Amino acid sequence: MAKDSDKNELQTTVLQSDMGKTHIHREVVAKIAGLAVREVEGVHSLVPFGTGQRISSLAYSVSGNDMKDLGVVVEVGEFEAAVDVRIITAYGVSIPEVARAIQNNVSSRIKTMTGLKVKEINIEVVDLYFAQDEKVKEPELVAEPRVR
Repeated sequence: MAKDSDKNELQTTVLQSDMGKTHIHREVVAKIAGLAVREVEGVHSLVPFGTGQRISSLAYSVSGNDMKDLGVVVEVGEFEAAVDVRIITAYGVSIPEVARAIQNNVSSRIKTMTGLKVKEINIEVVDLYFAQDEKVKEPELVAEPRVR
């Protein structure tokens, strides 16, 4: 059985400098990747991996579960990272251009913020978003009180 410190070491990357060590948790790298994906025009949303997608997104916000629940999975080594993301793109955009933009932005953000080289970024486009399908909320009618 692994000790807690061993478990934490497996989930962090350690940057060594003359002044000491900096531990960067895997979840931080995943959050950076997720935010970088959302910055790309043409990305409608991230899609959680696995079943129960909406439930798992809610569970993450409550309990802080794994980032795969938010549509991002990362592997972090000592010097490199690999990223997998699942997205929904807007209808009409060039998916290859969106994918390249995601790869460039995610790689740049992770390199700048953590110093890690991003070895690969795999993108799974699972659906298209149609803006015209958004239901327009109609104003609610205020009912007259039944009694005065």
